Amino acid sequence: MPALWSRACTPAGVHGRWRTAARHLRLEIRGDPVPEGTIGSIDVLVDGTLRSRRRVVEGEQLVEVDLPGTSSEIDVWLPHLGKASVRDLAFDAPAVPLRRDGVRWTTYGSSITQSGAAPGPSETWPALVARANNWEAFALGLGGECHLDPVAARAIRDTPADLISLCIGINIYLSGTFSGRTLPGQVEAFLTTVRGQHPRTPIVVITPLVAPLREGQLNAVDMTLDDVRSCVSLGVGSLVDRGDHALHLVDGRSVLSASDALALYGDDVHPSAAGYQLIASRLTPRLAGYLSTGGAGKPV
Repeated sequence: MPALWSRACTPAGVHGRWRTAARHLRLEIRGDPVPEGTIGSIDVLVDGTLRSRRRVVEGEQLVEVDLPGTSSEIDVWLPHLGKASVRDLAFDAPAVPLRRDGVRWTTYGSSITQSGAAPGPSETWPALVARANNWEAFALGLGGECHLDPVAARAIRDTPADLISLCIGINIYLSGTFSGRTLPGQVEAFLTTVRGQHPRTPIVVITPLVAPLREGQLNAVDMTLDDVRSCVSLGVGSLVDRGDHALHLVDGRSVLSASDALALYGDDVHPSAAGYQLIASRLTPRLAGYLSTGGAGKPV
């Protein structure tokens, strides 16, 4: 599965946080493109505000950023596209590593979760949700590779989390990965694996977002996007019916409307930067709500 590994080693969502009064940040990094040849940017935030965004090029690179020189919280976000290896990171004053002690959130999905059209790694929709809710996010946005692979289920299972969200279906539809006969069982099996180490963790399954130019079209295994949504719902429902009331289903068409998509998509599947911001603004409160509410896992 070389394509899956190339996406898995992209550091989407990876960032470090420090408290420091430093005046200068020095970062040595190496960039490597994935097959499509794109490497993203490094974002440096000071007290939550973007201070610097630097495009990473192929090969070795030195990134230097001036800082306020007063006690500040510094976030360094690695690229959400391509591969990056950090050689060294240094401040010119003592820096204390920080981590958020709040909610640990794991989110899994396709290139829409990876958010390739976001202007920088701190503005993907998962990053925006995590920043708004003050969560620590583990982002598994695997462009083209969200196919319910068992290795992904095990990675989610083995990662501590207080909330898990899974955006399932668009890659399955585009590639014809599973049929109407096999997809519900694959969804159920994936969720059962995840539940192995998360018996009471809220899990939110989001079906494919609207794709106006694709709706109603049959794929290679004679399924429409609505068929995929129905199969994902069946897989979730089979576990809810057996008593898993911490499992919830969100209809992806309720996240963005068809008119939203026509205005905010960069193509017929992927949102633009503004589209990702709208997704984040709508999912920020909805996902937070599953931390405190029960329910029988019905669609919302």
